[in-house]
Amino acid sequence: MKTQDGLRLLPWAGPDGKPCYLSTEDQDSYVSRLADQIEATQLGMASALLEQALQVLEDGASDPEWLSLLVAQLAGSLRDVLRVANSRGSCLAMPDILEGEPQSDRRG
Repeated sequence: MKTQDGLRLLPWAGPDGKPCYLSTEDQDSYVSRLADQIEATQLGMASALLEQALQVLEDGASDPEWLSLLVAQLAGSLRDVLRVANSRGSCLAMPDILEGEPQSDRRG
C-alpha cells in the first residue's frame, strides 16, 4: 500500500494527530504486518457498526443518548475507513466529478 512517493500511510495518527507514514520496501516487516492487522480490525469494526446502525434505522425509536454514542462511533469508524481507503488507493486519481466540488454538495 505505497503512495506515489513510496511511503505507506499508516492506519494511525501520531501524538499530534498528524498522519504517520512508513518508508520500507519490506511489506512483511513488523510495522507493515501490524498496519495490515489494524486495518483489517478497523474494517471489521466498521462493518459491525454499519449492521448496528442499519438495525437502529429498521427498528425506529431509540434512546437519544445511545444514538449519540452510535453516531460518535460511526464518525470515528468512518475516519478510520477513509484512512485505509486513502492508504490503499493513494495511487488512484480522484474522479473529476469530486474535484473542486464543495464538501457540502457531496452526497452518497
